[in-house]
Amino acid sequence: MNRSLVAGIAFTVLGLAGYLVGLVAPYPGRAFSITGVMVGITFLAIGNATQPGEPE
Repeated sequence: MNRSLVAGIAFTVLGLAGYLVGLVAPYPGRAFSITGVMVGITFLAIGNATQPGEPE
């Protein structure tokens, strides 16, 4: 399996979980959960991209 895709899924899920926990109970560093979601979405886009010459 593609490492970028797996990392994207992990970052997105953990970032969303951190964001939801931050809505209920504020904790130091909760803004990094949004960064985790953004990084996760970026990795998902990279992981889903096709290589040149690869069938779609």
